[in-house]
Amino acid sequence: MKTLEEKLNLLKSNTRSRSVRIMILGLGSVGLYLLDYLLSAGDPKLEIYVAGRNGEKMASDVNIVKVASLIRGQNRSVVHIKDGVDFNDTASIAACLKECRPDIIVNSSRAYSGLKYGSISWKHVRAYGIWAPLAVKYIKNIMEAYEAVQSDAVVIHTSYSDAVIPWLKSAGKAYPDFGSGNLNHLIPRIQLAVAQEYGIEDYWNVDVTYAVSHFHDVVISKEGQTEGVSQLICIRYRGKRLEPEMDAVFAACRIPMPVDAKRNMMNASSNFEIICGILAVVREGKKVRLHCPGVFGEIGGYPVVIDGGGEAVKAYLDEECFDLESMRKKNRESIYLDGIRDVADGVLYYTDELVKKCHEAFGVSLMREVRFEDIDKAAQFLITEVIEKNI
Repeated sequence: MKTLEEKLNLLKSNTRSRSVRIMILGLGSVGLYLLDYLLSAGDPKLEIYVAGRNGEKMASDVNIVKVASLIRGQNRSVVHIKDGVDFNDTASIAACLKECRPDIIVNSSRAYSGLKYGSISWKHVRAYGIWAPLAVKYIKNIMEAYEAVQSDAVVIHTSYSDAVIPWLKSAGKAYPDFGSGNLNHLIPRIQLAVAQEYGIEDYWNVDVTYAVSHFHDVVISKEGQTEGVSQLICIRYRGKRLEPEMDAVFAACRIPMPVDAKRNMMNASSNFEIICGILAVVREGKKVRLHCPGVFGEIGGYPVVIDGGGEAVKAYLDEECFDLESMRKKNRESIYLDGIRDVADGVLYYTDELVKKCHEAFGVSLMREVRFEDIDKAAQFLITEVIEKNI
């Protein structure tokens, strides 16, 4: 598998005279919102592929997005539908990738669709890490197919990338380049809260640099507090460092949000931001900074820079505010509260606290360690013994 920098430089070279091919794997609510946002860009140099099992459903969903976008005068991109793709079957995925040859792949497929897993876990165990085997189930097949066809596409994964991407990397497997969502969802809340405190009208220019895992995205968004854990965050406005009272800022981040599929507007927007950033770098030579979980196979969420200003595109973790070891330490501290003790050598280790809470809440005995070869077994256990008995 090529490095992210190598992939970005290939993308820059290969798309100088043709459209960028973007593939969305799984057209649930995240994929559908993302398709809408991509078409709303009005970019005739995008060629979009949507892939999944149910062609009739995908066609219906694609048609409403295309027509709505055309009503707004924005639809300039070609959309292709690839049906019959089974995410449980590596050969099926590989055939699709080989035929379409995407430049950017977004995996928005889910092993158990139509359910926000946190609606079951948070009120009982206050941790999301329990669902990691479900979050990795399809992307491991996708990355195996990716390797089989020797794809060089940039890959974005949408589900619990804080642990999923390092899990794949630690097992010696091909792994996605970016994770979307989670940490990214906190940034605009913080921008709005800081702008309100300082009376800043152009709140979008409040610059936030932040390193933390999924747990704190949830606890800050839902409860406006950090569970007593200090945060690794730097806030600036027009180059000047701001020092707001962070407890008040985090409290203000607790804003009403829907709990149904509309929440996936945020995840789709995170994917859209990554894609727009990549395109700005390879097409216009810009330098962009993103906040992504799992990037470079690191546990937790980090600020990452991709810079197209030189002869070659560069990609690296942003250490302007915090050194890498400090960010790693803070992310491990955060993800521990999400029920993940470690991810190493292809094994995901649950915390003792999570195992105990799940036994008390659901009457189940989690594997304390989930080996890579046991992912499907662990995912099915979660579906059968936790999800289906608690919905």
